[in-house]
Amino acid sequence: MKKLHNTPFVLILILLILFSCKNERTTKTTIKEKKTITYKKPESSVSYHFENTKEWLKTNKTDSSKLSIACAVNRTDKANLTKMDSIIVPTDFSGDLVYYLPFPLHVASLENVSKVLIFSYPAQAFAAYENGELVYTGPTNMGRKKDPTPTGLFFTNWKAEKTTSTFNDEWDLKWNFNIENKLGVGFHQYELPGYPASHSCLRLLEKDAKYLYKWADEWILKDSENVKVKGTPVIVFGNYPFDGPKPWFELVHDPKTLKISESDIDKQVEPFLKSILDNQKVREIAQ
Repeated sequence: MKKLHNTPFVLILILLILFSCKNERTTKTTIKEKKTITYKKPESSVSYHFENTKEWLKTNKTDSSKLSIACAVNRTDKANLTKMDSIIVPTDFSGDLVYYLPFPLHVASLENVSKVLIFSYPAQAFAAYENGELVYTGPTNMGRKKDPTPTGLFFTNWKAEKTTSTFNDEWDLKWNFNIENKLGVGFHQYELPGYPASHSCLRLLEKDAKYLYKWADEWILKDSENVKVKGTPVIVFGNYPFDGPKPWFELVHDPKTLKISESDIDKQVEPFLKSILDNQKVREIAQ
């Protein structure tokens, strides 16, 4: 009788254990893996100073790491760097690029956002985040005063490894990713003279354009006229001081002058967060 009396209890206990194990497996599979990247910090605190370009290149042009940082700090490419009379360089080149550009390494408010690309107009720099972690950053040259880059929330849509500019059919745009279809605005490779010079697009170094071309998602179309799922969210913010000196010149006096804090990012993202997450859910279901 004792054995029969305990049977229901044993069965209930077994069922509870099985349900708990199943629930645990389900929970584990639904948690997204967070990308963790370790960046090398500079060996000393970074300050900046002006150097004569030709003199600096005599001893540093073969050092690809230094050259890459110098180009990013001056918001230019190698070809245009050599044309400058003087350039801004850090006193310590030992760190990774993220420590010489203004974006924070982590943004808590973006932890639920799988991907987002952020461009700062005043800093002329961009950052790619995955679940709140900075995964890529670089310089940009955005729209000139006459043709400013629109600000706000956009989503990547179509892309092409090579396309022709709508402003001039002699301009070939490599690794082009459109973000505003009606206005024809996108990010792509093109020369970076070291200041906003485009016809509203977001110019990038070729290695950066190629990375973002592969990293961001295209839209998913329902038919030829309707979008089923938007692509990766892109936020463009701020105003560039067109009538003043280049903002990064101030780094010589204050190394933190261009720094973008986590709370700065929060302010820019907050108005768009619901829209970003809603589209993210639609994409997850569609895939």
